[in-house]
Amino acid sequence: MVALVSRTGRQHQRYNLKGCRQVVGCIPYRYDDEDQLEVLVISSQKNHKMLFPKGGWEIDESMEEAALRETLEEAGVRGEVKCKLGEWSFKSKRYDTFYEGYMFSLRVEDELESWAESHVRTRKWMTVKDAREICQHWWMKEALDVLTERLSTSQQEDDDRK
Repeated sequence: MVALVSRTGRQHQRYNLKGCRQVVGCIPYRYDDEDQLEVLVISSQKNHKMLFPKGGWEIDESMEEAALRETLEEAGVRGEVKCKLGEWSFKSKRYDTFYEGYMFSLRVEDELESWAESHVRTRKWMTVKDAREICQHWWMKEALDVLTERLSTSQQEDDDRK
């Protein structure tokens, strides 16, 4: 059963010792029929610019659980968290405050037709190059670079074993 309602409010969200809100997200990925890497981007609720799913890390969940929840709520996909891509400190233009962001890679296993935020967001599979050009956040672009580096390294290691 999938919840078709997103968690809202910030009363249960995590903040670091300096008072920065902590957010987590995923870069959902898959391989197409020609074994080419694709990533899933979603539209922002506010201005329809494209980004990767992310949101507040709440006190009753692990970092990975929060990343999976946010990805399900915002992008309507499920899968396996493969690795932490890193952490970034960035300033929110909207709230004029600093955030601590953590990103993970998520190998997509299931794409839902209907999900919690499907009425306010669009999603689109695209090449890494196109996603890098369209993504609105510099720190998400850096996470995408880390993802592609790790996947190409693991692919090279797999090829070397053959």
